[in-house]
Amino acid sequence: MATSSSLSFFSSTIFFSNSNTLHSSKQQQQKQLIFKPKQQQFSIRSEAAAATIPILSFDGTEVGSTTLNLKSAPLDTARAVVHRGLTTDLRNQRRGTASTLTRAQVRGGGIKPYPQKKTGRARRGSNRTPLRPGGGVVFGPKPKDWSVKINKKEKRLAISTALSSATQNAIVVEEFDDKFEKPKTKEFIDLMRRWGLDPKEKSLFLMTEVSDNVILSSRNISTLKMLTPRTLNLFDILDSEKLVFTKSAVEFLNERYGNDDDDDDDWEVVDEEEEDGGEVEESAESSE
Repeated sequence: MATSSSLSFFSSTIFFSNSNTLHSSKQQQQKQLIFKPKQQQFSIRSEAAAATIPILSFDGTEVGSTTLNLKSAPLDTARAVVHRGLTTDLRNQRRGTASTLTRAQVRGGGIKPYPQKKTGRARRGSNRTPLRPGGGVVFGPKPKDWSVKINKKEKRLAISTALSSATQNAIVVEEFDDKFEKPKTKEFIDLMRRWGLDPKEKSLFLMTEVSDNVILSSRNISTLKMLTPRTLNLFDILDSEKLVFTKSAVEFLNERYGNDDDDDDDWEVVDEEEEDGGEVEESAESSE
């Protein structure tokens, strides 16, 4: 498998600076606090390369291997593409329903609380002023649309880049929908351990079809996400430590996010048809 340089997605320059030392006082000048590099949880590869992933059976034995060949953004734009796709998903999840009342919208406050003069107190015309509890809010939040737009190809490239960068922590398993005759969480945990997965670590299962018994057996495991192609999202990919794909899921990923140029060819065919139609219209006008 071809090797390629990688760039940490969560790394920061402060962890690699030689001058990151702290001195609490003159007496502790000899004591230095050195920042060690943070453990890389996710890395973005510079080039898209076909990754060979082992296939495990239901018993946990290796029965073969498969190839996952996905598109990946170049090194200079990979982090930006993934970051934009992630922030877009998070912003589009915001409902934007937070709302506060101004002093004109708060109910009450129509009567003057006390006389204007002869009280020794400041003049006050309403109890609903923002300076008093129960009053209005100055410059408070109002309903807002937080959604942002992202191109379909850019979103697809962000997901494929994240998946191709996480192939080192991915395994492929055989279909196991029919293996669970009844819901049993203990049996699902034993299955994860046979595959070398720690139930305490975050895992993502991508399956094209999920049976009811599998859903009921895995839903009590808080560290596990059971996704389908319809619910596949960028946040869960980046948030997981282990990825588990079925054979059908690998075929779907290679077809959906594969490293090919079929989309460009389709656009070229459409353009040629439009050009031909334009020539026919021009000839018809000239004949008239």
